[in-house]
Amino acid sequence: MKRLRRIAVLGAVAALTAGVITVVNPTPVVAHGAAMAPGSRTFLCWKDGLSPQGDIRPNNPACAAAVAQSGANSLYNWFSVLRSDAAGRTTGFVPDGQLCSGGNSSFSGYNLARNDWPLTHLTAGGNFNFKYSNWAHHPGTFYFYVTRDGFSPTSALTWSNLESTPFLTVTNPPQQGSVGSNEGHYYFSGRLPTGKSGRHIIYSRWVRSDSAENFFGCSDVVFDGGNGEVTGVGSGSGNPTNPPTNNPTNPPTSNPTNPPTSNPGTGACTAAYRSTGSWSGGFQAEVTVRNSGTAAISGWTARWTWANGETIGSLWNGTHSQSGSTVTVRNVSHNGSLAPGASATFGFVGSGNTSGTPTLTCTSP
Repeated sequence: MKRLRRIAVLGAVAALTAGVITVVNPTPVVAHGAAMAPGSRTFLCWKDGLSPQGDIRPNNPACAAAVAQSGANSLYNWFSVLRSDAAGRTTGFVPDGQLCSGGNSSFSGYNLARNDWPLTHLTAGGNFNFKYSNWAHHPGTFYFYVTRDGFSPTSALTWSNLESTPFLTVTNPPQQGSVGSNEGHYYFSGRLPTGKSGRHIIYSRWVRSDSAENFFGCSDVVFDGGNGEVTGVGSGSGNPTNPPTNNPTNPPTSNPTNPPTSNPGTGACTAAYRSTGSWSGGFQAEVTVRNSGTAAISGWTARWTWANGETIGSLWNGTHSQSGSTVTVRNVSHNGSLAPGASATFGFVGSGNTSGTPTLTCTSP
């Protein structure tokens, strides 16, 4: 199977207000696609399952259940949740309980009513930088809905669960990255729905204006004051792929009533940098922080110094500061506590023409 590449995230977004938005694009807007931020179930499950060999091995239990029902091809084609005969139709055309698949049987596993799908953390009423894949592009309009108050993710999604009108509508937004790749996407900024808290689904529809083909998707979100951080993706979302190496079947042979008085373990961390995409004047990378010690850590800080004056535009799953060429990234609340052998990953988009891999340090309390 071919190796799939990670996405390259936009470096800048168009400023616009909530409501109906039309962006004038000087080039023809040419649709396979799915929401990338907030990520749809198929997109985030694809990211969750990518292995170094290029095949897909889901870690997240909901993603694994979806693949067991729909097959791995549903993730290799994560951008293809479509109906070629939709022509803008919704209620009655896509049956209740099948909204996340758009009524497409090839993606039926993504209709599963579960509370352990990959999750994007958001702030109600905040401005958010949306991204939507343009694997193939066409003119059309994007519609984003949110579930009504009181929705439970363990209930099958129905049309009556959604607010009656979209909170954001965008027509022909600009694009970035190569069309026909995992990096290419439309980008636009819009205001998230107000007055929301807790778990919800953001439901997206892309209605082409040059054919009857429409695209559908469910993005699982939680309105908890987040800024687009994603949890439930990668080795930490299910059974860890790198569990602690100590053997629990061989406990210490010393008398448990007289435990050693020495330090029971020390916490330490390492940080590894990986480039995930680049374009003229910008790039994307991710850093994996791992607890390399013998005791749990309750927080971590990664640092490095750029060689060519690069700067960070946006960063997720961490908080960052930059002084000159030196970057400092600290954990956020949901990924600071790491058991021995466990890891956390943060990613970012940078500006500049980076070259080589910076040398990283990692410290823990």
